[in-house]
Amino acid sequence: MLVLVLLALAAALAFMTLGARGRWDFILPFRGAKLAGLVLVAYSIAVSTVLFQTVTGNRILTPSIMGFDSLYVLIQTALVFFLGAGRVSATNPQLLFVFEVAALVLFAGLLFRWLFSGSARSLHFLMLVGIIFGILFRSIASFLQRVIDPSEFLILQDRLFASFNTIDTTLLAISGAAVAMVSIMAWRMLPVFDILALGRENAIVLGVDHRRTVTFVLAMVTVLVAVSTALVGPVTFFGLLVANLAYLLLPTARHAVLLPAAALIAVVSLVGGQVILERVFAFDTALSIIIEFAGGIFFILLVVRGVAR
Repeated sequence: MLVLVLLALAAALAFMTLGARGRWDFILPFRGAKLAGLVLVAYSIAVSTVLFQTVTGNRILTPSIMGFDSLYVLIQTALVFFLGAGRVSATNPQLLFVFEVAALVLFAGLLFRWLFSGSARSLHFLMLVGIIFGILFRSIASFLQRVIDPSEFLILQDRLFASFNTIDTTLLAISGAAVAMVSIMAWRMLPVFDILALGRENAIVLGVDHRRTVTFVLAMVTVLVAVSTALVGPVTFFGLLVANLAYLLLPTARHAVLLPAAALIAVVSLVGGQVILERVFAFDTALSIIIEFAGGIFFILLVVRGVAR
């Protein structure tokens, strides 16, 4: 854990100082805001993935399987299709951010309420429904993209790919408040997470209201995923990568260790990767492409080795 902390600090220091030319009173606030955005996104993705894997009991699943990424793509496509790229670009970013987060949270809330209020209360059924909704959202988005104006489609493409270099720093206050609220609740539930990791039957025997607790944890995961997706766009494999690296480096079941470890690994990967992208590749490639490529290979290795519980 100490090594991860030192690596995270080194990555942050390199991001703030390497290649800096000009006045420090401009460079430090400018890079500091970007660094805060990267840390916020890394933390949200890492924590949401670990918690999602805890309640599902499977280490190769990510929250994106619930259809959040597909819904984000549909929202962006529908906005450009009905309002036009120019009007969407001129919309207040805070208002647009709140709308996107609210839409994602509302979708998850309705889904959880529908599935957990009746007789169907299986997490596997929940994930299956999430996959089906994801396919539906992507199908509708694909149809709209085919009939959209070609010039506006080019603008839409930029909004559909995760971009860690263009985080809107004006959204950090809203995002930070939402993530802080979830973090406080998660910190108070650390022992409960350890019990949930034992499985549904064991958690019930130990006195945990499994259905209510799982629903609450999924709601927290939804907020974190909604914030990170609205800030940078959909990222499928990054959470899977950092969560499983945390399991490998720190083989413990205690979430008081796993959650900070996963968050630190995410910060090192994201901030360090951005430093390499800016200083070595000179922005010749996108960090999201590298992350998805590495995460995809890691996912294949996990499936081949049979890591899923």
